[in-house]
Parts: sequence; structure tokens; C-alpha cells
Amino acid sequence: MKLGIHAYAWCSQWTNETLNLIDRVKALGLDFIEIPLMCLETFDAAMIRRRLDSVGLDAVTSTVLLGNTDITSEDPSIRAKGVQYLKACVDATHAIGATSFSGVIYSQHVRQIPHRPTQREWQFSSDALREVADHAAPLGVTLGIEPVNRYETFLINTCEQAIQLKRMIGRDNVRIHLDTYHMNIEEKSFYHAVKLAGQDLIHLHLCENDRGIPGTGLVDWEGLFRGLAEIGYAGYAALESFVDCTGNMNTWVWRQLAPDGDTLVREGLAFIRRMQKKHGVSS
Repeated sequence: MKLGIHAYAWCSQWTNETLNLIDRVKALGLDFIEIPLMCLETFDAAMIRRRLDSVGLDAVTSTVLLGNTDITSEDPSIRAKGVQYLKACVDATHAIGATSFSGVIYSQHVRQIPHRPTQREWQFSSDALREVADHAAPLGVTLGIEPVNRYETFLINTCEQAIQLKRMIGRDNVRIHLDTYHMNIEEKSFYHAVKLAGQDLIHLHLCENDRGIPGTGLVDWEGLFRGLAEIGYAGYAALESFVDCTGNMNTWVWRQLAPDGDTLVREGLAFIRRMQKKHGVSS
């Protein structure tokens, strides 16, 4: 398993002023950094790749769709803009030498609807993502569908639903990205969700139930790591916890969940590494 961390542990928006985080992540002995693509305007691919190469660090990328890029919108112009944005994210991912791009890429983040999702909305999403996947394939980029909780999306809340969407898309470079924060709300079992994802699991977000320091809350880490060991997971796993609100994405952190970002990272990583060792999940 490749262990890394999301840049949001320290910053609210990626810019060239945060390039030093790449060196910081390398110094922690981690394998990769997860870089958000929420603001492509401040994403300098050439500078990022140069810094990654200079320190010998891998990277993955992620994002969420907003109202003006919602690929489940009834407005075809908004759906087209969403596809264009996701393709630009794929291009940015490829430009820094990364191969994994994931997140809430299937519908608007935090959109409420007055009914359960219809087949029409599922079809809008799968048709759009098929086009994005076809754009990503020759670049060697894989898309990861990340289920999130019912308060953040109406469409994909569970691993089972993510697999359903993957099947509708019908492309080999579409995989699954699980997040323990959201799993704690929506899944019946951490173990069974991991086993269900199986070889389609490409990325993990390792978060406590309150977004605080892993190992200090209610997440079933034993079940999670038992499942990871049984599927022989060797993909990406990023610590994704927050101590502050961000300026470009809702994290709903209204209280101090850790003394500071460094404490969160240090203690969280120590716990995750103990769990890896205990369950024989390879580093």
C-alpha cells in the first residue's frame, strides 16, 4: 500500500506557494501527495512536476464537481462544461506524471434534490464519465469514483453504488475510491465494502469519523485493514483529515479537531503504520 497525505492537511488551496509541501511530505517518509484540482487556475503543472521529480515523490489528484460543472444537470451546457472540466483535470494529472484522478466526479458536490435519483441522472453521469474515461485512457490516467455521504451527494453513497456506476460506464480505467469518513456513515461494514471493491479499489482516504486524528474515534480500523490485507491492496491510501475550513471546498470543520496540522499528521500516520504492521498490509 502506498501511503500519502492530502495537501488539505496544511493548505486550503494549491498554488506555487505551497510547493514546499512536496518536500515536507517526502521528509515524512511518505510515498505520495494528493493534490487538489479545485482551482486549475493556480495549478502550475510544470512547476509541480519539476518539484516532484527533484525530491522523488509520487502524486495523485482529486476534485469535486460544483453547480456549474454538474454532469447530472438537466442543462446540457452545464453537463458539457463538466465534461470539459474533468478532461482538463485529467490533462493536469497527466502533466505532472500522475496516473490516478478521483473524487466526487459524478455529480455536483452538495446538491439536494426532492426525490431519489432517477435513471436519467444515472445515465447523464455515466455517459459523461465514459467520455472522460475515453479521454483519459491513452494518457494512462485512471478515474476513481468516490462514494460520499448522503449530505454531500444524492447519487453515490456506497461502494455498491460506485460499482453500479462503473458498470454503466463500461471502461477499464474507471475504478473505486473509498473514504473511511463517508463509509462510517453509509456502509454496513468496512470489511465487506473493501472486499466488494476488491481489485477495483484504486485509492483510499484514511479519515476518522470526525475528520480528526485517525485512531481516536469510531472508525472500524480493524475491519478495514483486515479487508485490505485479504485483497492484497497495493494502491494509494492518503491521510485526509482537516483542522481548518478551506476557501474553495466545504469541510465543515467548526471546532478544533487536533492541536494543529503537524500533530494530526504525526499521530495519524503513526497509527496507520501500526495498523499496516499489525495486519500485514505491505508498505
